[in-house]
Amino acid sequence: MTPEEALVIAQEKGVDLVEISAKASPPVCKIIDYGKMLYTLKKKEQQAKKAQKANETKGIRLTFRMDSGDLDRQRDRAEEFLTDGHSVRIQLMMKGREKAHRDIALEKMYTFIESLADVSKLDNTPKATGNQIIAVLNPSRS
Repeated sequence: MTPEEALVIAQEKGVDLVEISAKASPPVCKIIDYGKMLYTLKKKEQQAKKAQKANETKGIRLTFRMDSGDLDRQRDRAEEFLTDGHSVRIQLMMKGREKAHRDIALEKMYTFIESLADVSKLDNTPKATGNQIIAVLNPSRS
């Protein structure tokens, strides 16, 4: 039909005539509510953005001389991230002479990881690189 006829039909129904594909021959138009179409497109974008954001990697930093109170606070924080569905990167920092005691630092890292065993599974085993030890935990599916 001609664009004029389509415009008359759209005005009778109280909706808009929206051009969908201008490059097609003949151009494709739809009789729809333009505001509603924009609203649904915006909602789809928000859902896609939300799904993309859910796969974020959060970070937790520990130090060699951290006491049990600080470790408990960091454990609670990591547990919160894991229950939200994020993966957690645990980083244990060492300074100066602490670097000579990697075995103690690895032991501290493993005890921290074991305390989160009920809500996570170990993705990467702890690796010592330079002055830090890094491990990655993913949320468990249960």
